[in-house]
Amino acid sequence: MLSVYYGDMPEAIYNPVVFFKNTYEDEWITDDLSRKMILDVDRSKVIGPHVIESPVLGGISPRDLSGSVKTLISIYKVPERIFNASACGDNCAKWLLKIGEMMDVTVNLRHLMDFGEGEFTIKVLNNGQIVHSMKELLPIAAMIVR
Repeated sequence: MLSVYYGDMPEAIYNPVVFFKNTYEDEWITDDLSRKMILDVDRSKVIGPHVIESPVLGGISPRDLSGSVKTLISIYKVPERIFNASACGDNCAKWLLKIGEMMDVTVNLRHLMDFGEGEFTIKVLNNGQIVHSMKELLPIAAMIVR
């Protein structure tokens, strides 16, 4: 399940981009889900663990991926850590939900992320409530994030 803590969270990794840069391993990049996230979010194709084909930049290294993708991959590959997912845009919300379907993961958000029109399951750690839609999530998150 995806659990979200809104607001300041001292134990969260505030700069997931730096964490990724200093921690990622080759197999993080070539993993099937990572490939899908890179293709969807960055519109780039993984050629191998050291080369990603970007439509804008040409051949790039994993260190040149967007901060959003680096954050998603870090959340996926190191689920025991808590990352500041506010480094991600709303286009990453579906991937956070997907990761949450696969495993228990906690993220820190400091903004109101749009998780879309569909149903989902998110536990809001600030109050322990489980929500299933933006209609349920928005009033709770709006009271916390100012």
